[in-house]
Amino acid sequence: MKMYLELYASLMHLLPPGTSRHKREIKVNEGTSVQDVIDEYHIPLEMAHIVLVNGVFVCEDRSQHILKELDVLSIWPPVAGG
Repeated sequence: MKMYLELYASLMHLLPPGTSRHKREIKVNEGTSVQDVIDEYHIPLEMAHIVLVNGVFVCEDRSQHILKELDVLSIWPPVAGG
């Protein structure tokens, strides 16, 4: 199924070649979880700090959140500033 992966800041280099800015259309199997995508794209767990699906924070176990067709998975590393 088709979905979108968005990686921001220091994670952008982990997106596949041919990515436009920070977003890439990807194909995943039915039943794929948020954690499955994090693992497949080699995103270090400590760097997957803010995780959203369709703009909603994923606060439960990421391996239990199953993605659906056309979902947008957005991931940010820890951020600091002021």
